[in-house]
Amino acid sequence: MSTSSSTSSTGTTSTSTTRAGSGSARGSAPKKGGRRPLTLPVVLLIIAGALALVSLVRLISGADDITSVGQVSGALELAIPIGLAGLGGLWAERAGVVNIGLEGMMVLGTWFGAWAGFQWGPWAGVVLGILGGALGGLLHAVVTVTFGVNHIVSGVAINILAVGATRYLSNFAFDGVEGGSSKQSPRIDAITEITVPGLADWMQDLQARHWFLVSDLAGVIGGLVTDLSLLTVVALLLVPGTWWVLWRTAFGLRLRSCGENPVAAESLGVNVYRYKYIAVTVSGGLAGLGGAFLAIVATGIYQEGQTGGRGYIGLAAMIFGNWMPGGLALGAGLFGFTDSLKLRGGAENVHAMLLLLGILLVLVVAWQLYQKKYVAAVVSAAVAALLFLWYALTDQVPSQFVDAAPYVTTLLVLALSAQRLRMPKADGLPYRKGQGT
Repeated sequence: MSTSSSTSSTGTTSTSTTRAGSGSARGSAPKKGGRRPLTLPVVLLIIAGALALVSLVRLISGADDITSVGQVSGALELAIPIGLAGLGGLWAERAGVVNIGLEGMMVLGTWFGAWAGFQWGPWAGVVLGILGGALGGLLHAVVTVTFGVNHIVSGVAINILAVGATRYLSNFAFDGVEGGSSKQSPRIDAITEITVPGLADWMQDLQARHWFLVSDLAGVIGGLVTDLSLLTVVALLLVPGTWWVLWRTAFGLRLRSCGENPVAAESLGVNVYRYKYIAVTVSGGLAGLGGAFLAIVATGIYQEGQTGGRGYIGLAAMIFGNWMPGGLALGAGLFGFTDSLKLRGGAENVHAMLLLLGILLVLVVAWQLYQKKYVAAVVSAAVAALLFLWYALTDQVPSQFVDAAPYVTTLLVLALSAQRLRMPKADGLPYRKGQGT
């Protein structure tokens, strides 16, 4: 009798402990899980606030070109290759494979895209560019997934190999051809561009009036509906397409499980090797598409070194976007915008950005004071004061700073967003079939 009551009491204690532990876990979940994901209305509010801030800076500085139709159109064109490289990195890292080789895969895309493009037309170049990048991705998958080589080492090797291979092939494919040389291809026919009639002209007229916020919004919309390449439309559709495939299909769930816990995925019957191979090959294909876009749409020719580190910036955009397609797109847009500032108006536009950075830091100071982070607030205030002083005492920034603006932006964004990031748990970790048994 006492034994049974003892058992009953023990069971009751165990049950209550379990419930308490469960309740504690629920209570601690919000703290451990970090911030809630941003909803669409909040994202739109943030974008509207940013646009209003940029509009204010435009009025104060007189740099009317920073939200013009041409600036937005140029920013979009420059953001597409970065975004496609970032999407490639997203596919690979969601499956647990770090892809530093995106730059090399973009190089392969530019070369194969140009080689096929000047012979058989731009769309053939797009297809061959994708295949060229996918070939680099497949090589990365073989080396990392099958042979277990360190992902960083493999990626760096692919970057070096791609530069060497394309330089060697150019001597045979382009040198001696009319309009070509050992360092560039002949000109490639352009892909059809579309403009929304009526709306584009109306937006341009509104933007030319330089009204607060209204003209800036018109400039943004006008840049999105004026001289838009069909390949740009395809690239933009790949962002929601990637989100749907990876987050709304069984295939995407299995692929992401390989990047979170491949041992658990294997125990549920998922062929982890196969999904990693698919993800890294698709990753290379997307980077190759970004390279083909550079050669066919952005410049119309292949030039040696034309990727200019965009594969690495794409990787930074993916990290800034917290391994999510929407955040990645915003990051690529930011980097494309700063790159476009450098090309259009140069020193004057970048000079206006000093004022924007100063105002943003003032907002950061207010937030840090609210959170009682006094040391960080003092440092931010000091940097903001230096930026305001620099802006007030100069009319333009040195050309060297203008050239470095996109890369400085990359470093600043990664530094400021580092604490909010959560990479896939098994990203970059070695995996061998059956290691969980």
